[in-house]
Amino acid sequence: MVTAAAVVRLHGAGDLRVADEPVPAVGAGESLVRVEAVGICGSDLHWFEEGGIGDAQLASPLVIGHEFAGVVEGGPLDGRRVAVDPALHCGHCERCLEGHQNLCPNVVFAGHGSCDGGLRRYLSWPTEALHELPDVMDGTDGAMLEPLGVAVHALDLGHVHLGAEVAVVGCGPIGLLLILVARAAGARVVLAVDPLAHRREAAERAGAETVVAPEAVPAEIAADVAFEAAGPDAAVDVAMQVARAGARVVLVGIPSDDRTSFSAGLARRKGLTIVMARRMNAVYPRAIALVERGLVDVDWLTTHRYPLAEAGEAFAVAAARTGLKVVVEP
Repeated sequence: MVTAAAVVRLHGAGDLRVADEPVPAVGAGESLVRVEAVGICGSDLHWFEEGGIGDAQLASPLVIGHEFAGVVEGGPLDGRRVAVDPALHCGHCERCLEGHQNLCPNVVFAGHGSCDGGLRRYLSWPTEALHELPDVMDGTDGAMLEPLGVAVHALDLGHVHLGAEVAVVGCGPIGLLLILVARAAGARVVLAVDPLAHRREAAERAGAETVVAPEAVPAEIAADVAFEAAGPDAAVDVAMQVARAGARVVLVGIPSDDRTSFSAGLARRKGLTIVMARRMNAVYPRAIALVERGLVDVDWLTTHRYPLAEAGEAFAVAAARTGLKVVVEP
């Protein structure tokens, strides 16, 4: 029986350390998960590069990583491959009872604050937050369900209708997934914008009709819904420029300085509805169904894979934005 296993902890900005720690004890209602794959998210990069995100700052060494999947060892799901929902909501507050679990003020989130996340060989997690995966999905597919869920939730917030014209500004993994889910929902992605050439190429592969750099946005674009999935104010500006009068603009990206500003005059003249996306609501079953049924292909988005011992290199590559999704495989 394994009693200790590798764990990666963030000790400060840019300071990741690998060490062996005892395998976590399994409490009541929990299962032990042997982690197979952990995706590196843009919010993980905020922790890695800045030692925090928004108003949450590193107080003690933290295991980051919230996009992950693995195989259960023991208990009622023994031997089953599962995706791990990183958000543990309380279930009894007003927001939860209203159906807005992602807005729960009591939420505990993997790899955030004081809750250790997925960059380790083993973790114990509430069984009710584990989602069984069909046989057609491997661990990397399972890890991609969390960002896919974020894209699905953002699409819900955008009120995207069948045949709607959509624009996506920022074509990292979340932006690319937004293109895929918008098309699966019957929308046209009439524009995708990103400054990086390899991301623009990926946006074309995902099915965007017009793909340009920020300085080459066509003046005639007037999208019904514009999604901003980058973070900087410049991306928000572009999203508002390409939105038609009366459109919805969904802000998904996280700015590094915890501030967002835009032209109030432009937003007011167009009568834009501005929506802020917070993680995702209860969409894991829908995300699994999209992949299982072949409506969304997540496999090609993973461009780099690293073992746990090379997590530092994995984060350096992710921070350089030279690929798409970087995955650590414990």
